Amino acid sequence: MEDVNIQTATQEVSKYTDMAIIYVSEYGLKIIAAILIFVIGKWAVKKVTAVAKKLMNKAKVDKTLIEFGESLIYFILMLMVVLASLNSLGINTTSFIAVFGAAGLAIGLALQGSLANIGAAVLIIVFRPFKVGDFVEAGGATGTVDDVNLFSTVISPLDNRTIIVPNSAIVGGNITNFSTKKQRRVDLTFGIGYDDDLKLAKETLMEIMHADERILKDPEPFVAVSELGDSSVNFITRAWVATENYWGVYFDTIEKVKLTFDEKGISIPYPQMDVHHPAQEK
Repeated sequence: MEDVNIQTATQEVSKYTDMAIIYVSEYGLKIIAAILIFVIGKWAVKKVTAVAKKLMNKAKVDKTLIEFGESLIYFILMLMVVLASLNSLGINTTSFIAVFGAAGLAIGLALQGSLANIGAAVLIIVFRPFKVGDFVEAGGATGTVDDVNLFSTVISPLDNRTIIVPNSAIVGGNITNFSTKKQRRVDLTFGIGYDDDLKLAKETLMEIMHADERILKDPEPFVAVSELGDSSVNFITRAWVATENYWGVYFDTIEKVKLTFDEKGISIPYPQMDVHHPAQEK
């Protein structure tokens, strides 16, 4: 009886051993193949990504776009490698693709604003309406561009604040770039009293602009009477300067005109209102 039990147990062990060998021989090779596909695929993805980054650097693509493109290429290729590894195990990847598609749609709907900012960042980087260091007016902010990232543009106004503007707000509105041209024109308006010497005032304004070495001689500075106002005769002055000298010339000219007008006795009138009291008129 014991011999029969031992024989039965031996047969059971042999049966399970054979089954284990079959499973190992069948699925072990698949597991090894999946691991090899993943390891080799990951190595290949890194190489392809590095080559793509090198080509973009060689083509002088913007740094922000290079980083974005590198991440996108790596993610897509690694996703393909993972799916190939799962497929080698005999797992049906069609359901995974459907799940990824549904998840991508849900994430896209939830992050519409963020995705719009990313798309706007790509447009800014590709079409280059401005670059870091430019003085711009965009998205309701005016100042120097400090940084352009995937979601926002950092702008510093003249008072050294930091304004973070969503890229979608910039692309969706007008963009004024004050730094694209090498020269800018400084336009200023000055008023004198009706009793003041008009010719003297005009000559004084011309002398002030000719004396400033930052003001270009070609095109020549321009001064003309632009308006006979309610309380003043208004002159318009136009002077061309190098872009980097714009604000310096702008502020210095206003100060110099006031000081010089005071020295020569030329008045700069301000709005006045005559009030007549009925009791005083009797």
